[in-house]
Amino acid sequence: MDLNALSLLVDIIDAGNLSRAASQLGMSRANVSKRLNHFERQLGAELLRRSTRQLEPTELGWQLYENGRAIRHQLLAAQESVQTLGKRLSGTVRVSVPGGFGQHTMSAWFLEFMRRYPDITLNVIFDNDLEDLIKGAVDFSVRVMGETPSNAVACSLGDVEYVACATPALLAELGDVPATLAGFAALPLITSELTGQKLRVASQSGPDEAPEMAGLPLLRPRLMSANFFFLRDAILQGLGVGLVPRYMVDQDLGAGTLVRLPLPQQELAFLRTTMYLLYMPARYQTRAVVTLIGFLREKAAEMFSPLSREVEEGSKPRAVL
Repeated sequence: MDLNALSLLVDIIDAGNLSRAASQLGMSRANVSKRLNHFERQLGAELLRRSTRQLEPTELGWQLYENGRAIRHQLLAAQESVQTLGKRLSGTVRVSVPGGFGQHTMSAWFLEFMRRYPDITLNVIFDNDLEDLIKGAVDFSVRVMGETPSNAVACSLGDVEYVACATPALLAELGDVPATLAGFAALPLITSELTGQKLRVASQSGPDEAPEMAGLPLLRPRLMSANFFFLRDAILQGLGVGLVPRYMVDQDLGAGTLVRLPLPQQELAFLRTTMYLLYMPARYQTRAVVTLIGFLREKAAEMFSPLSREVEEGSKPRAVL
């Protein structure tokens, strides 16, 4: 089999269409199409179904794509092994992480990793955008989301639980604290913009849509922001009752500077989110990348419960013409 042609097939499917593959390879679109047609004639089988709008791999096309990708990764791994023989683990890893969780918790993880592997260079981006991952600007991303991208490998790092909390002084001032979320309508509430949106949606849902939230009044937070550090400061200053991810205030709860309100955990279940580590299956991962991924999964397993588990969704990316 022509391994160069097999590699071309991988490039076409990864790129999404012939024009993009040609641009990435520094070739003309006509040349890419000609080489693909020649490969199909050699095999005596169609590998990609063409239409006016899309390019869809056949079953044989997918099988050859998976084999070609595996061969390419093995060759890159062998090359890296030769180049790093007798040397300490090195290289550059580019990663994007959420602004809130990244700065609050993962910053310390990255610093520990750098002390452990002094020859590895990290480029850490704090944002919530997935475009960097899709475009290949980063090696992997960490995101909090409900549904993961269909063309990415998603490793669950753990569930993010929410808590209601306030300072002891504010609780004393408020007197009787509501034992249900419905009673929070009378409290000065501090939370994120996304949580505020979820509260509004829950209050507007009928019993058939969200039976556990039936009868929930519209909660109007006193303060909302996407900056979790700002929210935490406001809660610590006694400006309101916080409804925030537990990791934000775990140390404050342990120190007693904040007190957790006696709210049944099931009432906050609709706010629960999942932390995912995402990477694109078609891209080769260097030893440095693999090492950092393993390190972050270990740190997350220590922090979250249950332990992290890997789920793969839609490993076949779609090629569009």
